[in-house]
Amino acid sequence: MTMMKAIQISKRGGQLELVERPVPTPAEDQVLLRVEACGVCHGEMVAIEGHFPQMQYPRIPGHEVIGVIEALGGGVKNWTIGQRVGVGWNGGHNQVTGLSIDGGYAEYMVAYEDGLARIPDGLSALEAAPLMCAGITTFGALKNSLAKPGDLVAIQGIGGLGHLAIQYAKKAGFHTVAVSRGREKEELARQLGAHHYIDTAKEDAAKALQTMGGAKVILATAPNGQAISSLFDGLGPSGELIIVAGSGEQLDISPIKFLDGRRTIRGWTAGHAKDSEETIRFSVLTDVHPMIEIYPLERATEAFESMLSASARFRAVLHISGHSL
Repeated sequence: MTMMKAIQISKRGGQLELVERPVPTPAEDQVLLRVEACGVCHGEMVAIEGHFPQMQYPRIPGHEVIGVIEALGGGVKNWTIGQRVGVGWNGGHNQVTGLSIDGGYAEYMVAYEDGLARIPDGLSALEAAPLMCAGITTFGALKNSLAKPGDLVAIQGIGGLGHLAIQYAKKAGFHTVAVSRGREKEELARQLGAHHYIDTAKEDAAKALQTMGGAKVILATAPNGQAISSLFDGLGPSGELIIVAGSGEQLDISPIKFLDGRRTIRGWTAGHAKDSEETIRFSVLTDVHPMIEIYPLERATEAFESMLSASARFRAVLHISGHSL
């Protein structure tokens, strides 16, 4: 029996632990992937805390997976051995990668063929991995928003999600405004493509946006209920605030404010495999790159803690060096 290294969560509330497990065998409609890289995302907390209804342990987390197809299960027709693919949050067959099925914190994993996205050979696995969740979420939210080229779009937060959202907004032709606290991120925000920077420590962001004409879209990438609530008044007529990072904090917005200008709030999460491919194509075409910190699989706990403390700049990625079978 061929064994592999993996990081698993053995029980609800458990820690990430390095173990050896048998290399899985692909079943019907599945492929076996040799994992090249896997991004580290806050979504792993769902697995650790056991909030998912179908959660079973032990579970291997990880849903920003880039790998190479090593073997095909029965019935697989549209994929071949040696293809580079990605797997995101939606893992095909109504499964959630890293929650209802094992994810990419391992040298090998199985994935359903309808959850696979094609990855071009010229794209680094380490850079591609964060695009499978952080990228697809922010790109999809902007692509499906009300904003059109030239419209004012504000990005709240300059972290793992926000640093990608700024790039996508600029490349899509939006009048891009970065919103964060303190001046230390202003230079980076402008390097990423922001036309303007609002320091919430020194000025009221909503008022600043209104002096620019009001935002068509505000993309909230930092899970701070108070900060998100304070931005709502920065929307212009028929503007929308889109939340892509969640927390348990309450929003403090009076219902009457929704009537003023017919403004709205909605959420957006990661899409499916075709959405991943769209994100990858746009990223390659327009030269969008995540800023990453690289860790070996054995240091997954360190990478995860770096992500939780927001000390990673800006996405932690596991470099997984599995061997060919």
